[in-house]
Amino acid sequence: MKHVMTATLAALALSVLSACGDKPQEMGGGIKQDAAAFNGTGSAFVASGWKPGDKASWESHLKARMQNSQNDYSKVN
Repeated sequence: MKHVMTATLAALALSVLSACGDKPQEMGGGIKQDAAAFNGTGSAFVASGWKPGDKASWESHLKARMQNSQNDYSKVN
């Protein structure tokens, strides 16, 4: 009986201490953004009327999107 209890306690101690062996998880290289967002991605799927590289056009499209689709107060009234 005593050997069973000792073996159980040893297994419990090993299972508790096994959590201490986790390796740190890091993001590798991370995300690099070399260009401003208004320069675009080179994709053909862009909003109509927006020209990649035109900061004023980018800002006006963001403002219109915020007012028309993300502003619940303006949707209700």
